[in-house]
Amino acid sequence: METVRRLWNKYREYILYVIFGGFTTLISWFVFWLCNNVLRMDVVPANIISWILAVAFAYITNRIWVFESRASGLKPVIREIAGFAGGRLVTLGLETLFLWLTVDIFKWNSMLMKIVISIVVLVLNYIISRFMVFKKEKK
Repeated sequence: METVRRLWNKYREYILYVIFGGFTTLISWFVFWLCNNVLRMDVVPANIISWILAVAFAYITNRIWVFESRASGLKPVIREIAGFAGGRLVTLGLETLFLWLTVDIFKWNSMLMKIVISIVVLVLNYIISRFMVFKKEKK
């Protein structure tokens, strides 16, 4: 049990990021599938709608549980939200470009391509969140 506790303390942030990142990804995939396949929306608007809902969920979970943000007051929180959304906009742009090229141009399977790019986006989002948005204060 002590080994599990030690591993949890050492890798807690990564474990929680993967768990909540997994839920965020599932939300994104489900909303994308719903918009693209059920509502018959084009791939780009379907992706943007899925992105908005997933980013809202990701910000809340990352702020509270993953990075345990201590930002308080209107200005610091708005700065944090802006940085988080800005970083996610960068990866949204990469994701949308990738989907447009692979699905609209090359006619590859939209869901498969969404899964492939989601893995890359998950890693990039962690790097942006950890080192640019939810920076730990130096003691």
